[in-house]
Amino acid sequence: MKVIESVQDMKKASQALRAEGKKIAFVPTMGYLHEGHLSLMKKGREAGDVLVVSIFVNPTQFGKGEDLERYPRDLEKDKRLCKGEGVDILFVPSAGEMYPENYQTYVDVEKVTKNLCGLSRPGHFRGVATVVAKLFNLVRPDYAIFGEKDFQQLVTIKRLVKDLNMDLDVIGMPIVREADGLAMSSRNSYLSQEERRAALNIYRALRAAKKLFEEGERSAGVLLNEAKRVIEIEPMVVLDYIKLVDVEMMEDMERVEDEALLATAVRVGETRLIDNIKLRKT
Repeated sequence: MKVIESVQDMKKASQALRAEGKKIAFVPTMGYLHEGHLSLMKKGREAGDVLVVSIFVNPTQFGKGEDLERYPRDLEKDKRLCKGEGVDILFVPSAGEMYPENYQTYVDVEKVTKNLCGLSRPGHFRGVATVVAKLFNLVRPDYAIFGEKDFQQLVTIKRLVKDLNMDLDVIGMPIVREADGLAMSSRNSYLSQEERRAALNIYRALRAAKKLFEEGERSAGVLLNEAKRVIEIEPMVVLDYIKLVDVEMMEDMERVEDEALLATAVRVGETRLIDNIKLRKT
């Protein structure tokens, strides 16, 4: 596995691979890797001839007072995990490499970022879209793999690629959960034992609403009230939002006929967690 730290070296490596006719699969991450990330790498290994993974804690997607400085990091462990998954190139740039002095250009994907986390974290998706566009320009992948846990992010990246005529396929992969149902996240490491137990109510709430949907309920209000009821059973889980949205534009729905996304963000102690579940008519 080759470790690259500079923007110029990454550009040279990707140019050489494409000149050889290699198909590049790319998994962008912020590190502190877990099984969810590894599932994306496995897909990348299948999709392309060469697998590139990036680790970069992107400062532009963190708002004031958020956890940029304390975001978990363990580069040596991440390197071992990447090597174990057959990663060919690990790109680990510094903030100074990605955002040099006098940097001033940003990418703003508009409508799909307005709702959900876009309401709670102003500027977050501008930072996401900007760094992903930059990474795509450097790595020049044929395939980019993202997890569905950050579903709004996935939709935003697909929109970015389509609108800017980028020549790559964006692949979404299912949420990977712990055995007890908690969605895997690097931020789970913040949770105390008691907080982690409380966090299990997030997935219980999503499943409770899904069960009503499968029994025939189509009113967004009823489905959301059921999810809220279950979440509020656990006082340690403080709701940021829970919404039913369409899967393309991320807009609120009053009724669900064929398909929708039930998405939530909560705080458990000081930790913000997100999760979602699809409601789909079978």
